[in-house]
Amino acid sequence: MGAVPIRIIGSFLSPYVRKVLVCLELKGLAYEVDPIVPFYGNDEFSRLSPLRRVPVLVDETVTLCDSTVICEYLEERYPSPPLLPRDTADRARARWLEEFADTRMGDVLIWRFYNQLVIRRFVWREPPDEEMVRKAREEEIPSILDYLEAQLPPEGFLFGAVSLADIAIAAFFRNATFARYAIDAQRWPRTAGFVTRTLALPAFEKLKPYEDLSLRTPVAELRPCLAAAGARLAAETVGLATPRRGLMPT
Repeated sequence: MGAVPIRIIGSFLSPYVRKVLVCLELKGLAYEVDPIVPFYGNDEFSRLSPLRRVPVLVDETVTLCDSTVICEYLEERYPSPPLLPRDTADRARARWLEEFADTRMGDVLIWRFYNQLVIRRFVWREPPDEEMVRKAREEEIPSILDYLEAQLPPEGFLFGAVSLADIAIAAFFRNATFARYAIDAQRWPRTAGFVTRTLALPAFEKLKPYEDLSLRTPVAELRPCLAAAGARLAAETVGLATPRRGLMPT
């Protein structure tokens, strides 16, 4: 464990934040979280994250945005245990699958599904775009699952040991459960099994109480509730009491 905890800015509910926190857990690094939803970020948050997106990493040497950049930084600075495979082709494939998760899965599972059913309702008090939700559920998510079914192993993980690709893929399906979506295990058995066993890793399980608490607690009451539950929180926050729209789609 490092002497000074790494500071991560971002909600426990974000799949991108979740990916970074799981990486930190697997590498045994000390960290603290400022658990803000990006819509609630203040001007200091805008300075640290020009796109007003999470996660943000702050340590004694650098401030970084973007979950992939952060995870690659952690991998290079703290190489043990490795979260990318050694083989060149496997390493490239792991990076591609992480990119697929962050882009295509993020676009569909988060912005076209979770955002509509959860964020729009509970942050902006707006009804979801029902046609967007229907298309995501009936067309776009099945297309993603068809692709993953051909990529994922019937047992274990993609490259033997757990990799960033495994973490990234599973992280998005945790949010899908928040929007009451479950993978049809008969139609996509490999993907359903893979997601279940990856989310069952201790590094993921450790975060679940904080995620569940974040899901059901009003923003104004969240920090003391998380602290009472044992979350390691940053002493200061870049959060606001009320949301404001930024560069992220809503």
